[in-house]
Amino acid sequence: IAVRAAGINFRDVMVTLGVVPDRRGLGGEGAGVVLDVAGDVTSVAVGDRVLGLFEGAFGPVAVADARAVVPVPPGWTDPQAAAVPIAFLTAWYGLVDLAGLTAGEKVLIHAATGGVGTAAVQIARHLGAEVYATASPAKHGVLQAMGIDADHRASSRDLHFENAFPQVDVVLNSLAGDFTDASLRLLGDGGRFIEMGKTDIRDPEEIAASHPGVHYRAYDVVSDAGLDRVSEMLPALAGLFTEGVLTAPPVQAWPLGKARQALRHMSQAKHTGKLVLTIPPPLDPDGTILITGGTGTLGALAAEHLITTHGITHLHLLSRRGPHAPGATELTKHLTELGATVTITATDAADPTALRGVIDGIDPDHPLTGVIHTAGITEDAVVTSQTPDSLRHVWEAKATTAANLHAATRHLPLALFTLYSSAAGTLGNPGQANYAAANAYLDALATTRHHTGLPGVSIAWGLWAATSTLTDDLTHADHARMNRSGVSPLPTDHALALLDTAHRHGEPHL
Repeated sequence: IAVRAAGINFRDVMVTLGVVPDRRGLGGEGAGVVLDVAGDVTSVAVGDRVLGLFEGAFGPVAVADARAVVPVPPGWTDPQAAAVPIAFLTAWYGLVDLAGLTAGEKVLIHAATGGVGTAAVQIARHLGAEVYATASPAKHGVLQAMGIDADHRASSRDLHFENAFPQVDVVLNSLAGDFTDASLRLLGDGGRFIEMGKTDIRDPEEIAASHPGVHYRAYDVVSDAGLDRVSEMLPALAGLFTEGVLTAPPVQAWPLGKARQALRHMSQAKHTGKLVLTIPPPLDPDGTILITGGTGTLGALAAEHLITTHGITHLHLLSRRGPHAPGATELTKHLTELGATVTITATDAADPTALRGVIDGIDPDHPLTGVIHTAGITEDAVVTSQTPDSLRHVWEAKATTAANLHAATRHLPLALFTLYSSAAGTLGNPGQANYAAANAYLDALATTRHHTGLPGVSIAWGLWAATSTLTDDLTHADHARMNRSGVSPLPTDHALALLDTAHRHGEPHL
């Protein structure tokens, strides 16, 4: 499986800290694309998007047992899919298999805003149980949004829940120490205490002696359920997701390069829902890169850089005039001589239908793997002289086109989605309120994609030394003014090196 996203679990934190040794290492679940299958595998095929349990998910490629994966539900992103397997399998196995939770029973779910907790609340409701839940006080708004009213929620930071809640039939526990003792006291004869935690495992015989009639069971879904049971639970859960009975938990995605920060974030219990690492696919030399403004100066430089530095062999360049743009013929000849197949299309990328037609028409043998949006225009004027047309023209070229690219490609496994923004969006620039606003939108779009686990970086460029249609009318006085403000022209080789650095950095806005 070519891994595209991997779920982070508390086990990963404990292994990282050396608290619990685990031969499986880091990463036990994820989502990705099947690269190869054994001859006896019929449940999935090469090219399928799958989610499930597989070791070594914190990396580009993993191997899984076919019993532990299922197809990704339609319309789901890779981070959504990676957030599901362990959380929902753990909750289902604990509540259904071990606790035998039935309609009308009361269940206490600790840490109910976490990955397993949010899954357990949904599953318990699906089973018809009455849910009581704890979370830190700061997250009680999340519990309320989940439909858990004040009478059914309490803090997980103190023992008040023991007095606030009635006797329950089942406890799904992840707390320790006095919290475990208080939870046990909420169970009567026939109560089931299902322990997910790893730091305070009790002796079932001692629990039976001190709490007569209470059944205690600690478990780990991967080792205890076994792959045969997993192969039954995963399709059942997938069916409930497809039917809309269950929904994926809230997801916060971090790039793989920020794994240390993500693990620290989880260790401090700052998250709600699920934390996921995204692993973007590598640039496929045989894939196609789409460049808007592709016949302009910056688009042409990006195209040449992709060929000479990254070995890209298929480029699709978009511009309003396409093959009839000045220098387009010479550019095609130059890029072809460098070893690439080049297509130049006249398209108004601000037209979503026209843009989607171009993307849908890309050769499936060389699928779209990356987007670079360099297009843009300026119509400078002081704020009081801006007109609806001057705002619209600049906005469409930058912001509307970026939004259309996002909408048309968000379902594709892109390796890069690069937006050429401007420092004007952050610092402002005299006479460029329209241009600054459009570029600020690009920065926000990249951040939005980043938080949903999609690749995206918006680079707030200053002035390039290479003259483009945006800068060829700058006078000597303009350059002098910019130099006084600390903006010096970027040499082309330096700018292209920064382009590569921006992608390695992992931040959405640079």
